[in-house]
Amino acid sequence: MKPFCIMVCALILSATTASADFSISFKWGDIPLCTSGKPNRVGNPQFVLKGVPQGTKVIEFRLKDLDVPSYNHGGGKVKVSGDGRMPAGIFKYKSPCPPSGAHTYEWTATAKNGRQVLGTATARRRYPE
Repeated sequence: MKPFCIMVCALILSATTASADFSISFKWGDIPLCTSGKPNRVGNPQFVLKGVPQGTKVIEFRLKDLDVPSYNHGGGKVKVSGDGRMPAGIFKYKSPCPPSGAHTYEWTATAKNGRQVLGTATARRRYPE
């Protein structure tokens, strides 16, 4: 029984280690200033991905307002490029648009091969900055 546990634990550890270096960064870019609480449909910011897990075919992006997590800002799916840069404007989403003061927003990038999740990375920024 112990050798089985050691093998399973090693597989889990290697899968965790493989995606542990997966990271994402972004800047808001040239989106229109919005503080009315009524988001604009805008093109995604440029993303820089590092440590994309081997075998990744698609990255799914989702934006969440951490101050109002129930609001769906949307996101998109992008095929993986070789250099880790995802250009601006590939997909449309509802821009950040807090009605009072700045909010903290989080992009989540999920690396997938079909339905299999290979890793997840997040990056946060305030808006307006």
